[in-house]
Amino acid sequence: MRLLLLVSLACSLALSAAEPLAIVKPVISQMEEGAPAPPGFDYAPGEILFFNCRVAHFAKTSDLKVRIAYSVQAFDPKGVALAEVYKNEFNDEVTVEDKDWMPKIQTEVMIPPLAGSGAYKVVVNAEDLVAKTTAQLEVPFAVRGRNVEPSDRVTVRNFHFFRDEAGKQPAEKPVYHAGETMWTRFDIIGYQFAAGNRVDVSYVASIMLPGGKVVWTQPEPATEQSQSFYPKRYISGEFSINLQAGVKPGSYIVALQVKDAVGNQTYESRQPFTVE
Repeated sequence: MRLLLLVSLACSLALSAAEPLAIVKPVISQMEEGAPAPPGFDYAPGEILFFNCRVAHFAKTSDLKVRIAYSVQAFDPKGVALAEVYKNEFNDEVTVEDKDWMPKIQTEVMIPPLAGSGAYKVVVNAEDLVAKTTAQLEVPFAVRGRNVEPSDRVTVRNFHFFRDEAGKQPAEKPVYHAGETMWTRFDIIGYQFAAGNRVDVSYVASIMLPGGKVVWTQPEPATEQSQSFYPKRYISGEFSINLQAGVKPGSYIVALQVKDAVGNQTYESRQPFTVE
């Protein structure tokens, strides 16, 4: 009886001294099996991250099998998931010589193309199906995106005139000449989402005189009808028109009439320009 008690006590001490399941050695890099990004590094919207980590202090069955279920999912600064959760499971047989082996979790994380700036994170969960224990690890990373000021209602932000289609810098002054093409780019934000993050936004551009008379209107509206797992933070729009040789010099206005069909909202933006 005493021997049995000693054996039971030894087993209890061994179990209590065992280290808990842990997720260790996380790495986020720009290429598969690449070196981790340096401290302070900012990723870009649309970029694909390569993530991997290891699972430590797991249990084995009597026939030396390892069974670990795990999941990986990335979140933005507001806690919104970037994509569906990635799930998988290890069901491997190990040998005595594999005492230092640790299962490797490896997957990719895509940053949404219109992601905003801020502190993001990869959340890893693991469950040891043999020992019935769990572990979680949050791995931070930073994203530097375009700044588009949010709005509670549909509106136009960052409206700029350009000299050509591929222009990087906005025109210092919106002054054009007859025969030139006027290019504009802008962002639409503040629209509502339907189920599945569906958006239905359209806009029509017109050219007006300062007194309000419309001299030209876009024949068909430009539309954005789409849905995605991650909500589209803003919509990038553009408009161009050839100022024909006969156009009279003077002051004009680009009027954008925006419609959010999901939220039943409308907005009009008016931006002046000059023809010399």
